[in-house]
Amino acid sequence: MVQTIQATEINLYDLKARFGLEIVEDEQFFREWLDNLPEITDMEKQRLDRVKASYLNLVEYPMLEEAVKMVVVSPLLDLAGFYLPPFRLITENQVQISLQDEDIVVKGKIDILVVKDRFWILVIESKRSGISLEAGLPQALAYMLGSPNYDKPILGMVTNGRDFQFIKLVKEDTPKYGLSDSFDLRDRGNELYDVLSILKRIAEILEPSS
Repeated sequence: MVQTIQATEINLYDLKARFGLEIVEDEQFFREWLDNLPEITDMEKQRLDRVKASYLNLVEYPMLEEAVKMVVVSPLLDLAGFYLPPFRLITENQVQISLQDEDIVVKGKIDILVVKDRFWILVIESKRSGISLEAGLPQALAYMLGSPNYDKPILGMVTNGRDFQFIKLVKEDTPKYGLSDSFDLRDRGNELYDVLSILKRIAEILEPSS
């Protein structure tokens, strides 16, 4: 009998035990969020300052996932160029992961998926404001494991509107993942500058490839 698990209910232990997923601590594994990051223009900084101000105003009240996507995630994707060719945006995409040797299926829906040439590039899992990133990380990794792309790394981001973290997954015989530092919108200054710079770098890396 096939056992179905919802992605929202899965945890890191499940992914390790059932899919052999391993974390890589070596910073050389995930350099995309560190190297050759583009500068952020003054106009982009002004836009991100407004995004931060909007978030801080609205967070005084309960914010659901849809509000997080609209207020914070959408402007970031726009400024990074993910709404323009050659990228394509898919929302609420159904994902199913099946184990070959066990009758187990993991199902769920990705909040936002950026696709280029049928390759999954960026999986974004947004959580309600106030929920820790730890709650979204297993779900994002489960979706990334469901990608049909086996020969190229898959990049992801998880956010609750305030905190952001990037993920890199390599699907080999043993799937491995690495994490960036986390960025906190409430920290001094505006760490959305860093988040946008990383998103723009990801777009630069992926756009020339076919």
